[in-house]
Amino acid sequence: MDTTTLIESFAEFAKGKNIDRPTMIRILEDVFRTMIRKKYGVDDNFDVIINADKGDLEIWRFREIVDDNSEDIWDHDKISLSEAQQIEPDFEIGEEVAEEIKLEDFGRRAVMTARQTLIQKVKDLEKDILFHKYKDLVGEIIVGEVYQILGREILLIDADSNELILPKSEQIHKDKFRKGDTVRSIVHRVEMVNGNPRIILSRTAPKFLERLFESEVPEVYDGLIMIRKTVREPGERAKVAVESYDDRIDPVGACVGMKGSRIHSIVRELQNENIDVINYTDNLELFITRALSPAKISTIKIDPETGRVSVFLKPDQVSLAIGKGGQNIKLASRLVGYEIDVFRETAGVEDEEDVDLEEFSDEIEGWVIEELKRIGLDTAKSVLSLTKDELVRRTDLEEETIEDIIRVLRQEFE
Repeated sequence: MDTTTLIESFAEFAKGKNIDRPTMIRILEDVFRTMIRKKYGVDDNFDVIINADKGDLEIWRFREIVDDNSEDIWDHDKISLSEAQQIEPDFEIGEEVAEEIKLEDFGRRAVMTARQTLIQKVKDLEKDILFHKYKDLVGEIIVGEVYQILGREILLIDADSNELILPKSEQIHKDKFRKGDTVRSIVHRVEMVNGNPRIILSRTAPKFLERLFESEVPEVYDGLIMIRKTVREPGERAKVAVESYDDRIDPVGACVGMKGSRIHSIVRELQNENIDVINYTDNLELFITRALSPAKISTIKIDPETGRVSVFLKPDQVSLAIGKGGQNIKLASRLVGYEIDVFRETAGVEDEEDVDLEEFSDEIEGWVIEELKRIGLDTAKSVLSLTKDELVRRTDLEEETIEDIIRVLRQEFE
């Protein structure tokens, strides 16, 4: 392979990989200097001149002429007078000899190795560029096209045909994708695995919801409204606490939009995820009240030492506070940073005839009672008012345990 073909083929390859000209020249020079060091031991008295446009390469070796009997004759940058005069008869001691080294002088094997090295260096550089490009995009929304659906992940490609990974764990459980679909997600993390960049995307991260608000709500994008905290049960429910830096702007109204125009597109993107937008406040009691919406709270007791909040509600508000599958209370707890315990108010004749669950501690284990209290059930009748299936769904208790509880409580009223 001659010099022109080698450089031109490399230049074409580098161009296809979007490698800029200065970087391409640097890679070429590094490879040729490696060849020089392998053959001559050093490269500090060599000049490498490359014209990538024309495919030209010139390698010049510079040596000082010394007397044939000089002790310096074996130095890498010295040449004997007799050897120099074979190149040019007029040379004299003390002059410098500039000798052009042809690529062919390195041998065919060295040239082929250089070609492989050049290609590998570009591939390594391409991986490095891709890694740093996406490292800077972590937390940002990107759009990819589905090109392969696997059991545990979906592979997408970006506009430059780079491979992106959307794991099953980072997909909303209602997501259904087909080959060729365009998918919006955020860059969740970027890692190097065996020298290859691995770009992980996410549609379940709270940051994805925040970025969607930025794209749909100009006030959020412009910084007039700040998203203070976001918590999600992906595909089911989310709570977003927002705060306005402009007293004239209602942060909740701006995020929801006229007749829900702004939030609807976000809800559709998230497979009909129910999004509660809440006005943030430093008043913890008020913030908890807003977080538990739509339930109406009667009394709140906050214990900063234990990080727990006791919330008392009328019986008809308990199920609203807890929400489907306990989602509302779980998200509210995560939003305010306190563990919320829900209790129903005991008032009236019917409640007086009820029995506190603690009265059954000799027949029902303490941790089971605590689990029932966690979902707002602190009396016998409050438990019996729910079906077995509802109790299994709302708690972490086994079906057999629920059946035993119901049996014990019913005996009390028989």
